[in-house]
Amino acid sequence: MGLIKEFKEFAIKGNMVDMAVGIIIGTAFNKVVDVLVRQVIMPPLSLMTDGISYADKKLVLREAVEATEQQVAIEEVSIGYGLLIETMIDFLVIGFVVFLVVKFMNRFRRKAQDPKNKQEVTPKDIELLSSLNDLMEEQNRLLKDRQN
Repeated sequence: MGLIKEFKEFAIKGNMVDMAVGIIIGTAFNKVVDVLVRQVIMPPLSLMTDGISYADKKLVLREAVEATEQQVAIEEVSIGYGLLIETMIDFLVIGFVVFLVVKFMNRFRRKAQDPKNKQEVTPKDIELLSSLNDLMEEQNRLLKDRQN
């Protein structure tokens, strides 16, 4: 029974829901970036490089040999670096977008955590820490005044 109770607490706290939403949005975003790179970025890049299709680019280490009566077929051995190029472009696009989102969120977080900013609602814990800090500064000022 304890395990079910712990699971309910975990689910109710929102951790599981937040994580699920993040995974779902991340998966959808990955599909968008994949299409963006393959259908929007790579065609002009291919056009600029005289029609090179990067997905098909590979470094052949051993050529394929077709089967004959005297010889068994040998498969080609190659390193497919073209797909790596497309995946790295995917990574750069995703990294840049995540950077922009985090930068945007941090700007709002800084505004929300500033207790002097009355336009944004400050979280209760930040308000309490700020008022505690103000009280300590006032107490220190009073102690200094008494000593002088």
